[in-house]
Amino acid sequence: MQASHQTVHEEEVDVLENIDLENTLIVHNDEVNTFDWVIETLVDVCKHSWEQAEQCAYIIHSKGKYAVKHGGFEMLKPMKDQITDRGIDATIQ
Repeated sequence: MQASHQTVHEEEVDVLENIDLENTLIVHNDEVNTFDWVIETLVDVCKHSWEQAEQCAYIIHSKGKYAVKHGGFEMLKPMKDQITDRGIDATIQ
């Protein structure tokens, strides 16, 4: 009878962690800006369709705020700046 020997090789695998964790661009409701202005801004800045921007605007109005875009900080920061430059309150979380 012949003994069977198996050799097990373990490999160390480096896993790259996502350094740029997902962030959220939040648009806040106010009593100043019109639905049309918020919708136009979301279409222009976030590249939403008109329908998507309209839905976001209604949610912002009814809930007080809404996450309109998700992604890395580097992508969201210029969008936030463009939105706030138009007089609409926005934050990144």
